[in-house]
Amino acid sequence: MPINGRDVLRRAVTGQWKQSAAGALLAAGHQTGEALVPVMVGVVIDEAISPGDGGALLLWIAALAVVFAGLSSSYRFSFRAAERASEQAAHRLRIELTERVLEPRGGAETGRLPGELVAVATSDAKRVGAVNVAMAAAVAALAGLLAGGIALLRVSLPLGLLVLLGIPPLLMLAHLLGKPLERRSGAEQERAARASGVAADLIAGLRVLKGIGAENAAVARYRRTSRDALAATLRAARAQAWHDGGMLVLTGLFIAVVALVGGRLAAQGDITVGQLVAAVGLAQFLLSPLSILAWANGEFAQGRASAARIASVLSSPPAVTGGEAAPARPVRGAIALREVSYGALRAVSFEAAPGELLGVVTRDAAVAHALLRVLGRTADPDAGVVELDGTPLTGLDPAELRRAIVVAEHDADLFEGTLLDNITAATPEPATPATGTPGPGTPSTSAPPETPVPETAMVAAGADEVAGALPYGLSTPLTERGLSLSGGQRQRVALARALAADPPVLVLHDPTTAVDAATEARIADGVRAARQGRTTIMVVTSPALLAAADRVVFVDGGGPPACGTHAELVEGHETYRATVLT
Repeated sequence: MPINGRDVLRRAVTGQWKQSAAGALLAAGHQTGEALVPVMVGVVIDEAISPGDGGALLLWIAALAVVFAGLSSSYRFSFRAAERASEQAAHRLRIELTERVLEPRGGAETGRLPGELVAVATSDAKRVGAVNVAMAAAVAALAGLLAGGIALLRVSLPLGLLVLLGIPPLLMLAHLLGKPLERRSGAEQERAARASGVAADLIAGLRVLKGIGAENAAVARYRRTSRDALAATLRAARAQAWHDGGMLVLTGLFIAVVALVGGRLAAQGDITVGQLVAAVGLAQFLLSPLSILAWANGEFAQGRASAARIASVLSSPPAVTGGEAAPARPVRGAIALREVSYGALRAVSFEAAPGELLGVVTRDAAVAHALLRVLGRTADPDAGVVELDGTPLTGLDPAELRRAIVVAEHDADLFEGTLLDNITAATPEPATPATGTPGPGTPSTSAPPETPVPETAMVAAGADEVAGALPYGLSTPLTERGLSLSGGQRQRVALARALAADPPVLVLHDPTTAVDAATEARIADGVRAARQGRTTIMVVTSPALLAAADRVVFVDGGGPPACGTHAELVEGHETYRATVLT
């Protein structure tokens, strides 16, 4: 069910209601104690200082010390509880966002750069979580205002009524002042996230940009995005300044009116000197909860804007819908495309038999991209059907399907960790041998099972040579995206990872574009040997890989594809020959 920003805020607060309530109650106690201080000072003046009663003075000083001790403790523990609620709420939102982004049906990433999603899961989640702190602070401020108003009622009925009746319109004006800030804060977060996404995108492709001499174009692109973000930030800062300035004027006027009325009552003799001191002290105290309310109002405005951005990600429609079944076991691996149209694909039909090593060639990269998407079911065809063992992919659960069909993209990323961690990332975890249950007090001596080395996959992909060239072999740590390796080394490691997964159907997309011809020939033979008896579809233009295929299909956008061995197509199909040999 679609959710909106209000739902996100409600869940962020109610999900941590115990900590939030504890923080609010303790903070309310702190503000109530603060309101008691000027009242007690006024009582001291009237009951101890004016009569010159030393015993009463000591007694009231002791009472003040107790109040201050309570103030200190309640403030400390209220802040701790509110911060805990804030961090836990932000953490839960990050978990929800991560689960949504990783959801097998996809859709959350559509139209968003990875950096934008990171910004939503960090900055926006933190702002929404901070609403718990703002909520506790607002409750405390209202409690302080209420306590101050009641205290003023005891000093003077007009003063108390002035405070209690003036608070509601003041809160309404504060809410209206927060509306522009909410709008501009949302735009600020959106532009900042976009700038972060573009920066991350450019950094990830830095080597490519330098290789093609596109640094200036990349800098110009980021400059435009950064300027948009700066403009949005300045607009939000102006809205923040107007909000804070307006709240300061409103609270200042309110306090001035309270002080003026109190002074007039004292001049007329309607209240005592101690009561006048208490009234002035209470008037000054009221500035604190009113300032807290102004700050909390700004936090609520920014939290609402961030909550709306989070809701837009969580409510993103899935890229594929339907399909709850699992593939029939065992998976034979028969793949069939029947009149499939999607993107650049136009009524394409071909089949891959179980255990076949099939090469697929296309002149258009968009056709290859569309083919990979429908085979991996990151998108469903606009027309036609893709089948696995006679079952349409649209009827299969995407998570179950991707255990049967693995699509290894050309630009697959590596991760931080060791070389072995990257190669075995998709392999099943080894079973832990049963050693019995240790008795009470008996330490467990069983060590976690070691990850087996997938030697066949490594040799087939040439990743064993990569490991041999690294200082610590398979234990060598890789940097983010594996950028400590060369392009060819990254390709071989990514291919080894795909082969080590050993799925019933493996779809490879140009896995050898960055390796030399001799290595490519060895990899072609290795892939054929490693995938013996398993269906493999290679979407490539490499003559070495195509020569190792059982059969090749040439897809030229639409119409019936040309089929045959690589040698037959090179000899008899001019367009194919031009595609793979030039």
